[in-house]
Amino acid sequence: MEPPRPGVRTRCANPLVWAKEWVRSSPGTHIWLLVIGVTSLVVASASEGLGEFLVHRTSSNIHELNEHPLPSLLISGFWIERPASFLLYVVMFELLHANVERWTGTTRWLLTVGGAHIAATLASQELVLLAIEGHRLPRSMTHVVDIGVSYGLAAAAGVLTYRLRPPWRYGYLAVVLVFFGIPLLTGASFTDFGHAIALTMGFAAWPLTPAAAAEAGETEEAEEAREPGEAGEAGEVPPDKAHGPETAGPGPRSPAEPGPRDGQER
Repeated sequence: MEPPRPGVRTRCANPLVWAKEWVRSSPGTHIWLLVIGVTSLVVASASEGLGEFLVHRTSSNIHELNEHPLPSLLISGFWIERPASFLLYVVMFELLHANVERWTGTTRWLLTVGGAHIAATLASQELVLLAIEGHRLPRSMTHVVDIGVSYGLAAAAGVLTYRLRPPWRYGYLAVVLVFFGIPLLTGASFTDFGHAIALTMGFAAWPLTPAAAAEAGETEEAEEAREPGEAGEAGEVPPDKAHGPETAGPGPRSPAEPGPRDGQER
């Protein structure tokens, strides 16, 4: 049997091996999912009072951001409010996070979705604070439940736009804009504003994608390819040197050619 050629991916017939390779190619996504599964199980098995306490204690609301800024920002991304929706998040993680992480690499993926989660959380809670100070929201909103992974998913959805090729990209982009845009335009909550911010940060992460690197490489190759042609055109013999060294300066005269006499100006 012919061994697989380097650089050519072979299709694995064993589903277990394929699943293992898939998980290994996106470790951050599946570690994140594992933690969410554990925290969801904790909330689901806890009493009603304890579950409510855990959800509020791990929220990144105004109260928790003032009391525990860094822990609340980080911990809130590993909990979901309704454990029954965990399977839906599994599907969304595999479709969005896993594909983005495989494409961009774990570091760039984490930088994008983590930064979007933090920025969207801070911006949305700032909107809540302004609304409370303007007496448009009750002061009890400082303890509002603000946990979940939806901001990171919105950022991944934005990055994934660049992974698809036209015309699929345009259809996907339309669906994403409608999905996040309709709630924003019809009685938006602070969460909807957070989703819009995270999605925008995902779109802005274009320079971190392999597509941007490939485009930059193609541009450099095109410039390098033009340089030899330009050098060849510029390397043509200039008119003042087209006739050889004779034009470089006065050479030796033939005996028949009269030279200047002594005392005359040259």
